[in-house]
Amino acid sequence: MQNTATPTHCPYCALQCGMNLTPASDGTVELSERADFPVNRGALCGKGRTAPAVLSSRVRLTSPLVRSEGTLVPASWEEALDRIAEGLSRTRAEHGPDACGVFGGGGLTNEKAYTLGKFARVVLGTSQIDYNGRFCMSSAAAAGIKAFGLDRGLPFPLEDIPKTGCVILVGSNPAETMPPSLRFFHELRENGGTLIVVDPRRTKTAEQADLHLAPRPGTDLALALGLLHLVVAEGRTDEEYIRERTTGWEEARAEALAHWPEYVERITGVSVPELREAVRMFCEPESAMVLTARGPEQQSKGTDTVGAWINLCLATGRAGRPLSGYGCLTGQGNGQGGREHGQKADQLPGYRKLTDPEARRHVAEVWGVDPDSLPGPGRSAYELLDALGTDIRALLLMASNPVVSAPRAAHVEERIKSLDFLAVCDVVLSETAALADVVLPVTQWAEETGTTTNLEGRVLLRRQAITPPDGIRSDLEVMHELAGRLGVEKGFPTDPEEVFEELRRASAGGPADYSGITYRRIVEENGVFWPCPADGDSPEPAHPGTPRLFHDRFATEDGRAHFVPVAHRASAEEPDEEYPVLLTTGRVVSQYQSGAQTRRVDELNAAAPGPFVELHPRLAARLGAAEGDPLAVVSRRGRAVAPARITTAIRPDTVFMPFHWPGEGRANTLTNPALDPTSRMPEFKVCAVRVETVEGPLQTMEGSLQTVEGSL
Repeated sequence: MQNTATPTHCPYCALQCGMNLTPASDGTVELSERADFPVNRGALCGKGRTAPAVLSSRVRLTSPLVRSEGTLVPASWEEALDRIAEGLSRTRAEHGPDACGVFGGGGLTNEKAYTLGKFARVVLGTSQIDYNGRFCMSSAAAAGIKAFGLDRGLPFPLEDIPKTGCVILVGSNPAETMPPSLRFFHELRENGGTLIVVDPRRTKTAEQADLHLAPRPGTDLALALGLLHLVVAEGRTDEEYIRERTTGWEEARAEALAHWPEYVERITGVSVPELREAVRMFCEPESAMVLTARGPEQQSKGTDTVGAWINLCLATGRAGRPLSGYGCLTGQGNGQGGREHGQKADQLPGYRKLTDPEARRHVAEVWGVDPDSLPGPGRSAYELLDALGTDIRALLLMASNPVVSAPRAAHVEERIKSLDFLAVCDVVLSETAALADVVLPVTQWAEETGTTTNLEGRVLLRRQAITPPDGIRSDLEVMHELAGRLGVEKGFPTDPEEVFEELRRASAGGPADYSGITYRRIVEENGVFWPCPADGDSPEPAHPGTPRLFHDRFATEDGRAHFVPVAHRASAEEPDEEYPVLLTTGRVVSQYQSGAQTRRVDELNAAAPGPFVELHPRLAARLGAAEGDPLAVVSRRGRAVAPARITTAIRPDTVFMPFHWPGEGRANTLTNPALDPTSRMPEFKVCAVRVETVEGPLQTMEGSLQTVEGSL
């Protein structure tokens, strides 16, 4: 590569911040500001600024590894690929195609996600494919499809946020999860708008809010219904909008009216005056938005919870209008595009349903296969992991680390260990890769070209800025080589633009239509928003893309938004005498997801060196714990130990643990895999635990819940 600056994008969160990379003479990479990209306008968080550190051969894999006498040892690419092909082929022959599983990641480019879905269904013939994005925003996706007929993280660009009148931010902490986005909320308040933050913790984001609502974990659904009750009771509904642009209001209204304010206060711990103030702040401006993130979504009732917040928007006429609407702040870098093009168990490219005969026909024609040869829907992510070693005997895994990131992680680790064969493609030797029979070192963000789709639905181009080290191949090359070894000689190109051209055809006419998007357009326009259909047979499509959705009609068959009636219900696991405290989990600013990459960056580790247990001083006093003392948090699934971090920023009935670390401080050892019935999202955000000093358990917590609740 030439020593010139290459405009590209960060490898981490769904903002996909713009940056410039320049190879230096000493072999390192220099990162510089890219002010022209509207999402971050040059700003970068610590993770983005230090991203080039993971490109170093000091921290990343540089050779294939194969297991020999229980140990991973270096091997040639030919040997490693042959072993994978042999393991997958043998499993298919002995147990059938569905005994082979495929598990992908929300960090894969659109080209790689598309090819992985095609590889699973065409080469392996398996239905057993899903990805870690199922753990990200699947509940918001399911609720969005029910209400609007379409799932896109944000139906408007981030630049609209400062121009609206009020934003309710539910279960999101962008000050730590996506810091460059915080400027949009600052500008909102500077322009006279207001920010309401809903979070059990007083996070760095909540500290900047005009109103902070701190509900008990797992009660976001009741909170939304309580707000809607007050909207009805105070006559703040937009009756003309409801009549002309929605259906199902009477049923949803009846459910909301059953959640009167005092009842909601008892459930959530949020006072009636706070509920009334939130309704006033949300309804008085001409425009307003509700934005959700993992807090309300990672629950066993996540789809209904998001649906309740959508109902609040619809009842007040805040969807499909300028500077208003419901949106989801997607987490992973390509969490949006990753599910649109075939990694998800029930979907085909273009966000088509795998059960739709016309969708199967269209995609099969692009792929050159018989539609009847395509398998049906498979297991969702956790269900797939839970079936490892029994129904699923071999697994090909790309860009994911479920040993750290999956709920009930100790159980998932055991299931992975029980596999007959495991192959992992990754940049680093993650905790999951360390269990594999074969590990392939693959290119990463700065070493390859490909598209991603950010939280706005803006399709972007990450451009190759440097040459990968010797011995590294791309995921596209891996799938090309494996397909050939497994008898499919054509259909798996290694050039990403060639793959994207096929993806355009496969997505054409689908809900996520990319057919009018080209690499050239992405570069010239700084990203193109889908849906963007092609303009007939023109080689240069004229459709401008769709930065703002639903202004004319919703994507449902009747063009109307659909209210979905929902009612509050308890979390899958409520506190009791044995496990009297609630655990919620999340992220910290200097680590990302399972930490497989960020934990290899010295600067980030210095800022966030390890796990901790955040607890209120009242709970700490009952335990006799001081700041920094080791505490054990115990659930029905296991035990995690980490130092105490004592703060009034958390509710007295709740403890918080970040989930970035493996080992004894692994938060996901504790979390509950109870699944949302629609989205199949696990309940990461709430489970019952007890907290113990390491010397011994707290002997009794009798009355603690009543005492804590009464003190809020």
